[in-house]
Amino acid sequence: MGLISDSYLELQRCLHGNPVYGTSGGRYARTVKWIAGTRDILDYGCGKRLLEGGLGFPIANYDPAVAGCEGRPEPHEFVACTDVLEHIEPEYLEAVLVDLRRVMLRAGYFVIHTGAAMKHLADGRNAHLIQEPVYWWLGRLSKYFEIDGCVLHGNGFEVFVS
Repeated sequence: MGLISDSYLELQRCLHGNPVYGTSGGRYARTVKWIAGTRDILDYGCGKRLLEGGLGFPIANYDPAVAGCEGRPEPHEFVACTDVLEHIEPEYLEAVLVDLRRVMLRAGYFVIHTGAAMKHLADGRNAHLIQEPVYWWLGRLSKYFEIDGCVLHGNGFEVFVS
């Protein structure tokens, strides 16, 4: 099984045409710089590559819906996956988590929103295809990662994994 269906890939490419979609990465740069302990970083689901811009040094970027970033990523010491997992098609979530495990050599930082997005896909669905509570997500993540810490906030959470 792949990581994304062809039809959803097209919907995501369309949504990435929105100048304000895929722009949250930069807001996590300070946290990533502080916790990564390395410059060997992969931004998994990089959107507009603003995490890299916020870090101020080159990193690896992966996003199947972004031209130039769609190639299968190699493993890296640290993986950031921010505001991505809630957008995954539910039937592909396990495959994506397996792939995240594959590319993460040491540690990772994931930010997951648990409610609805303000944006919608061209087919009318909410852009957050998975809207589940924190305990649901932690159960899924713990199958593949050691949960080292979790910070809750009103609309989701941040989780530190190894």
